[in-house]
Amino acid sequence: MSIGFRNINELWAFIFTETLKRLGLNCVVICPGSRSTPLTVAFAQLSKDIEVIPILDERCAAFFALGRARATGLPVAVVCTSGTAGANFYSAVVEANLSRVPLLLLTADRPQELRNCHSGQTIEQLRLFGSYPNWQVELAIPSATMEMLAYLRQTTIYAFEQALYPVSGPVHLNIPFRDPLAPIQDDNHLNTASLELLESTFNYQEFFAAVTDKFQFPIRHSLFSIPQEWLKRGIIIAGVAQPQQPPKYCSAIAKLASILKFPVLAEGLSPVRNHASINPYIISSYDLILRNQHLASKLTPEVVIQIGEMPTSKELRKWLSGNNSQRWIIEPSNQNLDALHGRVVHLRMNVENIGWEDEEIRGQGDSDYVQMWLNAQGQVREKVDQILAEKKELFESKVAWLLSQVLPPQTPLFIANSMPVRDVEFFWKENNLEIKPFFNRGANGIDGTLSTALGVAHGQQSSVMLTGDLALLHDTNGFLIRNKFIGHLTIVLINNNGGGIFEMLPISEFEPPFEELFATPQNIDFEQLCKTYGVEYELITSWEELSIKLNPLPNEGIRVLEIRTNRKLDAKWRKENLIKISKNLEFRI
Repeated sequence: MSIGFRNINELWAFIFTETLKRLGLNCVVICPGSRSTPLTVAFAQLSKDIEVIPILDERCAAFFALGRARATGLPVAVVCTSGTAGANFYSAVVEANLSRVPLLLLTADRPQELRNCHSGQTIEQLRLFGSYPNWQVELAIPSATMEMLAYLRQTTIYAFEQALYPVSGPVHLNIPFRDPLAPIQDDNHLNTASLELLESTFNYQEFFAAVTDKFQFPIRHSLFSIPQEWLKRGIIIAGVAQPQQPPKYCSAIAKLASILKFPVLAEGLSPVRNHASINPYIISSYDLILRNQHLASKLTPEVVIQIGEMPTSKELRKWLSGNNSQRWIIEPSNQNLDALHGRVVHLRMNVENIGWEDEEIRGQGDSDYVQMWLNAQGQVREKVDQILAEKKELFESKVAWLLSQVLPPQTPLFIANSMPVRDVEFFWKENNLEIKPFFNRGANGIDGTLSTALGVAHGQQSSVMLTGDLALLHDTNGFLIRNKFIGHLTIVLINNNGGGIFEMLPISEFEPPFEELFATPQNIDFEQLCKTYGVEYELITSWEELSIKLNPLPNEGIRVLEIRTNRKLDAKWRKENLIKISKNLEFRI
């Protein structure tokens, strides 16, 4: 490996990037800029080992990196220049923190002597992201001594580890550089002398000998014995989760449900609904079931085991708060995951790591209780399927239901926030397609929706994104990634010309200001928008056409399938039918 000794920055950046490569970094997103030149050049020289992706817009870049890290479980680095460039990373940093996704945020900076003096493109970058990074530090000014290079190497190792352990998340390194930034000869004779001396003594193999991607983090295996408190009438909630190994995760939940004989209330954003054959106790229609007050009272559990984060459903949250059952949360996060402030024991472990030495208790659950849930599930599912199958005109809620049945097996599916995640929870049908749901439910915002989906899809199996028009419009600069994007993403766009979720809120009854200031219709011609970015576009006019377009999926490129719907009529249908379906249950149990 040829190491550059033309100036201190070149050497410093090489040590930094070579260390990251040896630690296992395999993807870096580069935003253009001058102050970050040493990093950009160093990463470019490692492009055979690290995928280098240039992205113009820093917010898009950070969310694309978030998507890649979410899909792979490995840290992805994102580089920007000094000034306000790094500030555009902020919303992705928040999401990475709350969703526990490993990101390395590398913000180049001017040296201390050029700060607080109105030197151009300079802002306060220390603690730029507040308390959201797992760890943050400013590196020292580059120096050509073995002691300082060893400091750089070890600090880089620590930063990489902090992005993964004890809980994955973002790490921010602020990296100052003095001139010269390009890999040219330094005209400072003292620096040149130091570099010449270092070059004559530097032992490459010895210096990097201990840098490895074989991390020895403590593995949290548990011999957790099923407590007596669980041997009651109970439920399992399979909540919001994006495990790296969905089959193993779903099998662990199925085994626990089988042993305890507990119904599994499976959130649409959990992979559990897509591995239905291994779990006979899946309840996908719990939101509709719990809207029936009489039945909800009958179904009150004595114990609740929540795996992952709480589902989106307000009905479920209200029900749990009302009955205040003892709840156990199984999730390795170090965060407080109980927004209900209930009687909770948090088991900070993976469900896959629970010991099963107590299998002799199998079958001691309340079979009548389980059957009550399954009867209600069967009635709701039959009614929902009948209503949606018979509805021929295009409308919002049927899209999620159709996708759950027609997508190719194991398709990665990114689900946008607002109404798409709720329609998935309400209507996504349990299946055996092993579809892989992805989402940004840390902060639940619409920031970076398209860019994250592209990051998830990049280099993977052909993928799909389900989104509304406002979430897509909020991130259309993500389409600039098109020239470097590898693979295929189909965007199923529900265009109701505005914020459909606001139609479900009480403010929708107040006009003005509802339409202009809440629904905010943008009146965009998406066909023209796609032409601007060179993205394929098709207008969908029937459910049959949508099904054909989704299976099989193309192998490359980005495609938008637009479904035009009526926002107000769809909201009216949703309100009326959710109530109607749940009401009819009371007389059939």
